[in-house]
Amino acid sequence: MKVLVTGATGYLGGRLCAALLRDGHSVRALVRRTSDLSEIRRGGVIELAYGDVTDYHSLVDAVSGCSVIFHTAAVVEPWLPDSSKFFSVNVGGLENLLRAARETNTVEKIIYTSSFFALGPTDGHVADESQVHHQRFFCTEYEKSKLEADKLALRAASEGLPIVMVYPGVIYGPGKLTAGNIVAHLLIERFNGRLPGYIGKGSDKCSYCHVDDVVQGHIAAMDKGQLGGRYLLTGENASVMHIFDIAAIITGTGSPRVHIPLWAIEVYGWLSVLFSRITGRLPLISPPTVYVLRHQWAYSCEKAKIELGYSPRSLKEGLEEMIPWLKSLGLIKYREN
Repeated sequence: MKVLVTGATGYLGGRLCAALLRDGHSVRALVRRTSDLSEIRRGGVIELAYGDVTDYHSLVDAVSGCSVIFHTAAVVEPWLPDSSKFFSVNVGGLENLLRAARETNTVEKIIYTSSFFALGPTDGHVADESQVHHQRFFCTEYEKSKLEADKLALRAASEGLPIVMVYPGVIYGPGKLTAGNIVAHLLIERFNGRLPGYIGKGSDKCSYCHVDDVVQGHIAAMDKGQLGGRYLLTGENASVMHIFDIAAIITGTGSPRVHIPLWAIEVYGWLSVLFSRITGRLPLISPPTVYVLRHQWAYSCEKAKIELGYSPRSLKEGLEEMIPWLKSLGLIKYREN
């Protein structure tokens, strides 16, 4: 089967391409001419389609002849100096892709990678796919853009376009160290002494999912997902404090002894944003990151388990793989007690 993957050079998209090739599919990857292609070329023979999701005509050429589209392309950052990029890529890019799919008329299924942010915070409960974002506030411009894109996808589904929507949680695991791989960045900061304590009080629950489980969830959505269906590809609901405690057990090191209050992290975030505007380097922590941590984002993936056979590993299992991988790359250092 001929499959198009957008966002193929990203963290999730690259691993998805490799898995699709292993399953015997013919993969076409939408890439920019300036993209680093080293990682996706390791997975096997892949066809390259040069273009961009913001360029409609390049999408028409890329979609032509493909039976399935995996649309993973997105700007995934908590903060950008130019917030319009979230909407031009995350909303405009999806709009272009849907238009191209309608025009070419060869596409049997579109798997759209949305985000748990499109469903909104879950303060005080665990949500499923039926939750509707309250829209009273947004922690990040990324969140706002993914909600608008989700509305676009739902409208397309109601109009008969063969689309399936999947909603990953916080993706972690080995692979490309993009902004989306935030758990890797936090562990690097923790074990290199730049993050000496817990972040907040440990009430910041998010749903963490291993990248390879999410990849398999995408492939299962292609094979089994109902047209117009929505599936949370999430995992264990936990706090950053819990992640650090598991990491301490795995490495045989001590847990942090202090809690860094969120107001202090926010001040650091504002300083990081100021530094970013001077240097052009995006900050690891920005005020929107703190706004996210002030809420809970806990979700149930029962529907995906039942309908897709989705089987997420525990956070402990995932970190037992990820931490030695980070150490093997020299990105973290620790000496066991």
